[in-house]
Amino acid sequence: MKNSKIIGGLKGRSLLRDIDLTKDQFMALLDLAEILRTEKKSDTEKKRLKGKNIAIIFEKSSTRTRSSFEVGGHDQGAHVTYMGPGDTHMGRQETIKDTARVLGRMFDGIEFRGFAHHDVELLAEFSGVPVWNGLTDEWHPTQLLADILTIRDHSSKPLERIALTYVGDARNNTANSLLCVGALLGMDIRIAAPLSLQPNEDVQLIAKRLAQHSDAKLSITENPHDAVAETDFIYTDVWVSMGEPTDSWAERIKLLLPYQVNEQLVHASKNPDVRFLHCLPALHNTDTEIGKELNKKYGVSALEVTEEVFESATSIVFDQAENRLHTIKAVMVATLAGA
Repeated sequence: MKNSKIIGGLKGRSLLRDIDLTKDQFMALLDLAEILRTEKKSDTEKKRLKGKNIAIIFEKSSTRTRSSFEVGGHDQGAHVTYMGPGDTHMGRQETIKDTARVLGRMFDGIEFRGFAHHDVELLAEFSGVPVWNGLTDEWHPTQLLADILTIRDHSSKPLERIALTYVGDARNNTANSLLCVGALLGMDIRIAAPLSLQPNEDVQLIAKRLAQHSDAKLSITENPHDAVAETDFIYTDVWVSMGEPTDSWAERIKLLLPYQVNEQLVHASKNPDVRFLHCLPALHNTDTEIGKELNKKYGVSALEVTEEVFESATSIVFDQAENRLHTIKAVMVATLAGA
C-alpha cells in the first residue's frame, strides 16, 4: 500500500473528530478501505485483528454503525462485545472516567455512539486504548469517511474539483463533519439551510481556518436552488429526531419543506450526472410507523427526500451505506494493527 507509512502512524490513535486527521491521513484511510473492500469481495481478506477484543457502546440505536463495527471486527478476526443502552453503569452508577479505566484493561479498542462529545473524549483520555466516535451530538467522523469514499467511487474528478451541496437541517453532527471535512480536503462545499438551522459559528470558524490551507470553497445560504446549481452531489439528513417531542415537528416541517430534495431541486442542479447522498435512515415514504404518523398528522408523504428521488438512479445511498463497513474496518485496522 502506497500510504502504509501514514497508516502505520495511526496505530494507537483515537478518532474522535474528522479534523483530528490530516488530509494525508484521511486519504490513506480511504485507500486502505478500498483494499479491504476488494479483499472482502474476492474472499482474500487477511485477519489483521486476530485476537483483538473490541467493545462497542451504544447510547443511541443504530443500524449501519453497529453492523459495520460488528461485521468489520469479525471479518478481521476480532471479538466484538456490544453494550446497548442500560448495559453498562457508565454515567449512572459509575463515572465515565472509571468505566474507561475498566474497559481499557479488558479491551483493545472502544467504539462509542452517544450524546455528549465530552463523553467520548473522556473515554479516549482514560481508557489508554484507541476510541472511535460512532456519532455524538457534534461530530460524525466515521460517516464522512464513507461519504468521501462513495464520492470517489462515483466521480472521476479530483476531490478539489467536486461540488457538494448539503440541504436541510444543517445544525447537526453530519453537517458539521461535512463542512469541516470538505474544507480539509479542498472541496467546494455548499450548505443551504434556514438561518436558525445553519452550522454554529464555532464550526464555521474551524472550516474557514481549514479552507485557508486547502483553498476549499465554502458557502452557506438560505437559498437551496442557488446552492445546488452545477453541483455534483446533493446531500441531506433527517429533519426530526426520534427523541424530540412530536409537538415540535409541525414547526420544523414547515420551516424545512422548502429544502426537501425533490425532482425540482435535482433538476435545478442542471447537472444530468448529479448524485444523491443520505446517511440514512430516510423518511421518504409512509411505509414506516413514523412515516404513517407524519402523514396522518401533517399530510406529508415524505420529509427530507421524496420517494421519486430516493428510488431513482440519482440515488447512491446504498453504496454509501455499504461503505460504512469498509471505512470503519479501515479505521479499526489502522489504529489497532497499523497495517
